Amino acid sequence: MTLDNALTGLNDHLRGALPPEISEVLEEDRRRAAGTKFAEVGAEVADFELPGADGSPTSLGELVAAGPAVLVFYRGQWCPYCNLTLRTYQQELLPELARLEASLVAISPQRPDGSLPAGELEFPVLSDVGSTVARGLGLSYPVSAPVREAMKTLGMDLEEVNGAWELVHPAVVVVDRARVIRYLDVHPDFVTRTEPAEILEAVKSL
Repeated sequence: MTLDNALTGLNDHLRGALPPEISEVLEEDRRRAAGTKFAEVGAEVADFELPGADGSPTSLGELVAAGPAVLVFYRGQWCPYCNLTLRTYQQELLPELARLEASLVAISPQRPDGSLPAGELEFPVLSDVGSTVARGLGLSYPVSAPVREAMKTLGMDLEEVNGAWELVHPAVVVVDRARVIRYLDVHPDFVTRTEPAEILEAVKSL
């Protein structure tokens, strides 16, 4: 089963469990035009240092010290699509990347308070509070009022979890040792994600 098939199945299940009015708002959010200019292949990513769930910092320089780095931007631990994607990347991507001397890291705007799924993962999970790194790549955007109310109805207050009503478009960014973007795949539709095979192909091409 592809990651896309698994995500579609998960979405069908979740939609059936939500009140129709909430499901309609979230579906409309999926269909919205991104309207954002994302970073481009060939651009250099400024070095950054972000804390992990335990507060220990990791820099981009460290991640690319021995080879390319795969940066996975995701919405937060509360997002079931993100959790499925990260678990899939661990199972299908991490062993292959290790053989290619490439690193894998997940980055979200969620606070580094231990709520990130680091305990389940064998690669770094970093906290980009304020979306400084994501905004530099054009991935950050404000949550619309209808979606904000829908999330509050479901018990999710991003003000508490992320520090602001702001999210990131799920994305995979592959950077080489010079911190230059060599591959970029952004998903304004938050149900869809980059297939592991596509990421591996991008790393192998370096």
